[in-house]
Amino acid sequence: MKIKKFLEKLASDTPTPGGGSASALSGALSASLVAMVAGLSYKKGQPESREMKAMRKKALMIQQRLYRAIEEDAGSFDAVMEAFRLPRDEERQRLYRSRMIQTAYRKATVTPQKVCELSLRLLEFSEFLLRKGNQNAFSDTGVASRLAHAALEGGLLNVRINLGSIRDKGFRTQKERFLRRLVQKKDRLMAEIENEINSCGY
Repeated sequence: MKIKKFLEKLASDTPTPGGGSASALSGALSASLVAMVAGLSYKKGQPESREMKAMRKKALMIQQRLYRAIEEDAGSFDAVMEAFRLPRDEERQRLYRSRMIQTAYRKATVTPQKVCELSLRLLEFSEFLLRKGNQNAFSDTGVASRLAHAALEGGLLNVRINLGSIRDKGFRTQKERFLRRLVQKKDRLMAEIENEINSCGY
């Protein structure tokens, strides 16, 4: 989907695409900047050259995965809405509808969780590039970190919102445990990133 078309759809009065898709796009933009800076930081014969080359390759893979997540997230929400539209005139239909709604909500946590995981990886890359990357692209790396952070926060919000509608306590507990660990890592990385940016006087 072209950026202009996506922005038009995002601004329309339909529920999809929405915040989840916007979060995925933010992450894809971050991955693009990380790949750019890693490429600019590659110098043959330098100690970090192999790492920069590998990072660029990984960032481009993440970019493609997050690009796919833009439409996947919208599809997940549409599936929830479809489940709500199922007939409920008879008891059998109501039970089936309830099961389908719960299944759709569980599936709707998958894409934003993946956005969170990949965005955390981008924060790790950004932190490294702020220290070891091409300093002429310092601001690009800083923007990459901000975009990854926004994507991660958006993903967290969407997972939590969907969890609120899921009745399976075991499923919720598992996801909440994952989110706590992820937030701890995110907070640590953002503190390191902010320290690196502040130490340069920006």
